[in-house]
Parts: sequence; C-alpha cells; structure tokens
Amino acid sequence: MTTIPAASGSILGAIGQTPAVWLDRLGEGLPGRILLKLESMNPSGSIKDRAAWQCLRDAEADGRLRPGMTVVELTSGNMGIGLAVACAVMGYPLIAVMSEGNSPERRQLLAAYGAAIELVPQAPGGVPGKVSGEDLALVEERTAELVESLGAWRPDQFHNPSNPRAHELGTGPEIWEQAGGRLDAFVAMVGTGGSFLGVARALKARDAAIRCVAVEPEGAQTLAGKPIINAAHQLQGAGYAMIPPLWDDALCDGTIGVSDEEAMAMARALARREGILGGYSTGANVAAALSIARDLPEGGTVATIAPDSGARYLSGALFAPGDA
Repeated sequence: MTTIPAASGSILGAIGQTPAVWLDRLGEGLPGRILLKLESMNPSGSIKDRAAWQCLRDAEADGRLRPGMTVVELTSGNMGIGLAVACAVMGYPLIAVMSEGNSPERRQLLAAYGAAIELVPQAPGGVPGKVSGEDLALVEERTAELVESLGAWRPDQFHNPSNPRAHELGTGPEIWEQAGGRLDAFVAMVGTGGSFLGVARALKARDAAIRCVAVEPEGAQTLAGKPIINAAHQLQGAGYAMIPPLWDDALCDGTIGVSDEEAMAMARALARREGILGGYSTGANVAAALSIARDLPEGGTVATIAPDSGARYLSGALFAPGDA
C-alpha cells in the first residue's frame, strides 16, 4: 500500500524527495544502467528550488536576511524562479537580474511569481538564447550596483556554501537511496557547481569509490583545462568560462565535453523514448551518462540529473516542429 505524505504547511514543504527513473529504453543493450533524478518535479520545476530555500533559511538563521529586506540575485532563470517561489511564501521582495540572452519562458515564470526582473543587455555580438561569460560579467556588474543602492541581501549562489549544502543534505542522499545503495558513477553539468559538489560530497561520504564526472559544454571546458573556443554555446546555466568559486578538485574524477548538437539530440530522444521532457542540460547529462554506461561492468550504475523541464525551452530550437 502506497503511503501518501501528509499535507505541507506551504509549497516549500514539497521541495525535494523528487522521483528517479531508470532509463532502460535509451540504455538498451549497454552493460550499465542509467538512473535519472527528476529535479524538474520540484515545485517551481527545477533543481534550484533546493539551493534557493537553503540559502534563504541559512541567511535568516544567522541574521544576514531580516524582515523587510529585498533579495537581489544574479540568475540565468532557474535560481531566480526558485527564489521567487520561496520569497513569495516567506514575504521577501525579489529582484532577479538576468541576461537578455536567457529564454523568455523563464522571465514569464519569474513575473508570474511576483518577482521584479532586471534585464541586462548582452555583450556586443551576443546571440539570443546563448549566455556567454561576457554576458554574465555584465549581469554581475548590475547585480552589485542594485545590492549596494538598495541595501539588499544577495544569495550569491556562486559563492554561497548553502548552495552545495542543499544537495549534500538532500539530493545526494536521495540519489544514494534511489540507487539502492549501489552506484558506480555520478555525472552532471557544472554551472555554479552547487549540485555537482553537494551530490559528489554526499555520495563519496557513503562510498569513496564512486566516480564523479563533471559535464561541460564542448568548446567551453574550463575544468578540463582546455582553451575556450565556444563561449556562446546553447547550454544555459553552464560553461561560464571560469572555475566555480566553490570548486573542489578532490570531488571531481574527470570531465566530459558535450556539444550543443549531442545535448539537443539526446533531449529529443529522451522525450520520444522515455516520455521525459528535459532541457539542454538534461540532454547533456544523459548523453554523458550514456557514454559512461557503455564502459561500466555488466550491471553497473550511473546516476545523473534532469535539472529542469524542456517546457522552459519551447520558444527555441530544441523542440521546434520538424526537428531531427
């Protein structure tokens, strides 16, 4: 008999404990199995709900965030949306600062939750739908200006240890349990590094032999020590041409580069063969997981994450009619 969880006092109680599924159709014939953690099933539709709520709770607990303060955050969309959900419940006004290069669906969601949106023009030569390191630098500059002028509190997901802590406490242990306490590898895209670092830390604490591999956009593989030759890739929220400030080399056992084309093809295959609608990062994560699964011993397992839903990318080329 299935046990239905008791009702939560607010939507924040529904963050975490997301489902996971084995991708046995995509992985048919491979020696290893792939476990996909559906973080798109969080209340706002992405993995960033976890970090957003953790950052706010920790800041309230130590007095950095006080009643009446405005929250200002640099975001490619998902962190801002997660913060918008939490701020709506907790009573904090939110300003999300983002590049014009991010998808319009994310802006619409932010507005729906009551957040104010500060759009920053892209750097010269910027391409809509592609946020480069240069674009991110402009967003950072405007974010700092707003924090100072408003006396606001900034979660600062790139530097805030509450970001990986959310995944060390929640996402990582959940993956371990859903894999049945037996896992050979974990692979995930790196943006701020929060989810990768937190999950890797939790998994390695349970089994130090688990191989944790970082996914980077092909042509923007800073962690791999390669030169940046494609800063304007499609994989939003990753590949910022910098080492994440909280990065810990001891938790990373290697990197995999995934091209835009590979990520898009895998996202489409995931929808058509597994019935899971994921975005670019999900496609990249699954492509990397398939690569690892090919080299695992028979019966081995690799886990990865669906950070958000493909519904956030319907205005772009990912699921355009007639796509290959």
